[in-house]
Amino acid sequence: MEQLTTNNVWMMVCTALVFIMHLGFSTLEIGLARSKNTVNILFKNVFIISIGILIYSIGGFNLMYPGEFLWDGFIGFAGFGLEAPMADGSLDLAYNAGYTYWTDFLFQAMFAATAATIVSGAIAERAKLESFFIFSILLVGIIYPIVGSWKWGGGWLDEAGFYDFAGSTLVHSVGGWAALVYITLLGARLGKYNGQVKPLEGHSIPMAAIGVFLLWLGWFGFNGGSVLSADPGATSFTLVTTCLAAAAGAISAIVFARIVSKSFDVTMGLNGILAGLVGITAGADSVSVGASIIIGLIAGAIVVFGVNLMDRLKLDDPVGAVPVHLLNGIWGTLAVGIFAEDFSFLTQLKGVLAIGVFVVVLSYIILIILKKTMGLRVTEREEVEGLDIHEHKMNAYPDFINE
Repeated sequence: MEQLTTNNVWMMVCTALVFIMHLGFSTLEIGLARSKNTVNILFKNVFIISIGILIYSIGGFNLMYPGEFLWDGFIGFAGFGLEAPMADGSLDLAYNAGYTYWTDFLFQAMFAATAATIVSGAIAERAKLESFFIFSILLVGIIYPIVGSWKWGGGWLDEAGFYDFAGSTLVHSVGGWAALVYITLLGARLGKYNGQVKPLEGHSIPMAAIGVFLLWLGWFGFNGGSVLSADPGATSFTLVTTCLAAAAGAISAIVFARIVSKSFDVTMGLNGILAGLVGITAGADSVSVGASIIIGLIAGAIVVFGVNLMDRLKLDDPVGAVPVHLLNGIWGTLAVGIFAEDFSFLTQLKGVLAIGVFVVVLSYIILIILKKTMGLRVTEREEVEGLDIHEHKMNAYPDFINE
């Protein structure tokens, strides 16, 4: 009983840390966007965490952890709502050695909302709220839980030997794939690609930096909680590999950005931190300390070249969500097959491809329907004048002129 209490308290602390990541995403996205869209970004993040928890409680949790599967581990459903197992009229504490049913739900709900938050930043400054709301509900309520069930719910990828410790693919690349499809159908911000790439600079680098450090803090819960207990050896080792990868990602991104752009780019350094964190998330418990540094170094390089590739393809991603979460989600998952023992690179690749195809196809179907019916994009006037004043009838900084 004492051990269960210790484990459960640790898991609740980790849940709180993952929750604070949503503040990190909010401030990062705000900082890298123009001030005239600040309220809009905040509104989306408020909506995502709120609707995400509700939708996940209504059906997402039981879709992700169905107990029994149909179609060879592809999909299952344990029913609507939350129903904790009971024993002798009280909560069944034998549910899990590391935590209670309620802790399990809340921890997993924080992960579910994260996938939609990744999309939010990628489509900032030109997306219609109503269309984004519908897509977010379907992403959190259907797409993410089904994919999650394939591994974490004991589905077909789990049986095949696929491994993703804390979600490089199951969380980050799911959000990244969805963001890529959304960006492609939405189009670039006005003025971004007129003959050449025009930087549309964010209005608050300090705010972006605060966001990244909040996210790094939150990752202590994201990866540390994925141990699913307070085991001192496993949790402390996981946090060490997590932090080393983040640090290596920052240094690598700074160095490569210096080579490419001839400047010390703090935004690349910040995204390098996130790239390292995403990259290590799939194998934080299973790769060596040295391997975690290598994973972070490669992740930092990927994010620099990924940002440049997006611009070459004229895919406008204001916060670098696709290079950070998709490209490094893929890299981190494949890295498990390279650096960790007992895991197959081909199996990891199979999981990456299967999840990618599933998310891309469903996201495209949903978004193309929304585009043909409601539309995905605001009007040119709304975009030029800012979404805050048109969508929300207010300014984030009323004492200053928006830019």
